[in-house]
Amino acid sequence: MKFTRLAAALAASAFALASFSAIADVPAPQNVPYQGSLKITVDATDLAHRIFRVHEVIPAKPGPLTLLYPQWIPGNHSPTGPIDKLAGLVITANGKTLAWQRDPLNVYAFHVEVPQGATQVEAQFQFLSPQDRREGRVVMTPEMLNLQWNAVTLYPAGHYANQINTEASVKLPAGWQAGTALEVASKDGDTIHFRPIDYENLVDSPIYAGKYFKRLDLDPGAKAPVHMDIVADAPKYLEVKPEQLQPFRNLVQQMYKLYGAHHYDHYDFLVSLSDKMSGNGLEHHRSSEDGTSADFFTEWKKNALSRDLFSHEFNHSWDGKYRRGADLYTPNYNVPMSDTLLWVYEGQTQFWGYVMAQRSGLWDTAQSHDMWAYVAATYDRGRPGLASWRNVQDTTNDPTIAQRAPLPYRNYQGSEDYYSAGQLIWLDVDGKLRELSHGKHSIDDFARAFFGVNPGKWDVDTYTFEDVVKTLDDIAPFDWAGYLRTRLDGHGPLTGGIASHGWKLVYTDQPSDAVKAVEARRHHADLTYSLGLSISKDGSIGDVLWDSPAFKVGISPGMSVIAVNGHDYDADELKDAVTAAAKDHNQAIELLVKNFNEYKTVRIDYHGGLKYPHLVRDTSRPDTLAELLKPRQ
Repeated sequence: MKFTRLAAALAASAFALASFSAIADVPAPQNVPYQGSLKITVDATDLAHRIFRVHEVIPAKPGPLTLLYPQWIPGNHSPTGPIDKLAGLVITANGKTLAWQRDPLNVYAFHVEVPQGATQVEAQFQFLSPQDRREGRVVMTPEMLNLQWNAVTLYPAGHYANQINTEASVKLPAGWQAGTALEVASKDGDTIHFRPIDYENLVDSPIYAGKYFKRLDLDPGAKAPVHMDIVADAPKYLEVKPEQLQPFRNLVQQMYKLYGAHHYDHYDFLVSLSDKMSGNGLEHHRSSEDGTSADFFTEWKKNALSRDLFSHEFNHSWDGKYRRGADLYTPNYNVPMSDTLLWVYEGQTQFWGYVMAQRSGLWDTAQSHDMWAYVAATYDRGRPGLASWRNVQDTTNDPTIAQRAPLPYRNYQGSEDYYSAGQLIWLDVDGKLRELSHGKHSIDDFARAFFGVNPGKWDVDTYTFEDVVKTLDDIAPFDWAGYLRTRLDGHGPLTGGIASHGWKLVYTDQPSDAVKAVEARRHHADLTYSLGLSISKDGSIGDVLWDSPAFKVGISPGMSVIAVNGHDYDADELKDAVTAAAKDHNQAIELLVKNFNEYKTVRIDYHGGLKYPHLVRDTSRPDTLAELLKPRQ
């Protein structure tokens, strides 16, 4: 009896696997022209429900048809297309509703049989955008919206994305204005019809639209115009003073001086100033999505440290969009990407984001030094996981592993460290280029040789690790492959670039202005390099540094500090206790902590005092950091 049941179960499993295999057979993309145009109409007027309503007309032939919802999203580097928010899908042909079946092994694929005599199918569905941030990034508010075409389209399988022609239109709420890299063909009331464009570049061209809108010219009179298109929560936030506008204009010119070329026919910074719509930073070839707080301009000084968002995303037009790792450029949005070269794509962009923030005047020298110290400390003492079991190269897998979900011990696990660790690796590379060439060459030469090619082109020029090595070797012959692999695959500190540029990383008991700003933005006290924890105003504990004094007495993320040395918790009270224990080594720091519904008292025997990172000059070496950061003439 048992044998019979087992045989039946195995037979059923075999049948199921065979069925699944048949369903999962999605046509591979072919590099041939798609017949006809994909017509896309989006109604974005339902602000109350935050719903985008979609209607598509898709040319098709009788027989099997697979429609895909984009899964692997450029810039996200991960299979995170928001398929969970697609609803109400109805597919018709010749006025009749067609049955569709979602692929159980590939939930981004929908299979349908096109009837004889049909030359197209029509698809209607809704994109139910998040109602709050627990559900994802909020992209629609009563005052503004962010339309990303990958979220509101299905496209036919079996084709390269750049071979599918599209004709797209969007209906906006009455009176709203929009910013986008797309070129407008016509307007019909509040409906905008865009000029035909291939699907790859449609997805690469999102829209920011809003009730309160302002457009700023960042390069007056240029043949390739650069604009900043701003939407805001209220009209008062649209005020931009001339001294605030100038650094953004400087940024455009400094990028041109660095690269000697650009890869767009026009460019738009799409900026949301909002405390309602979620913040964002996402690169595109001819635009970028730059979501900041509502008071970004009206509280200019307070928001200084977020200004490098713009230099970072703008740099991606060269690094990441035009020049792109070969394994990151796939035929369409449902072929898996490989992220092995993100330490170039994001790491060098993070590097130039910081450098260009100072070269353009978005940061002054003190702000820039504070931020370099802050990131250097992270890879000096703040990533014990990278010093033991992980390496920077392995963190390029994080977009797929964690998909930017919160982690319990981020400092030990690591999380997309290819950004800032990559940034420090490239600072190190700059120092090495200067050393090898006796000051004749620097990373500016690499930038121009590698990214400043083919002016005006905005397709994709892919590269490999070997291409990076060859370009470096052409500038200054050296074992660059071994040099880079040691830093990418090893476990040592990554602060060599600070030293090679004539500076030292030190820790004092006084927080820098950057630390103060980060604490204010995140509403926490940063005691990472003393007790080994970050703690919010209400006492809830964020990350706890692995093997730190706090960790060793049993403190973990998620706990709350109720009292410090017998007094109600207060961040300043805790800092005072750390200072007092440094003066009196017989005095421990006593904390009453809450863990779920349990309370316990812990004593931290730490006497090292408060510690915050700073850069100080090493006068035994020339100051090449100043040379790196100064504006180019």
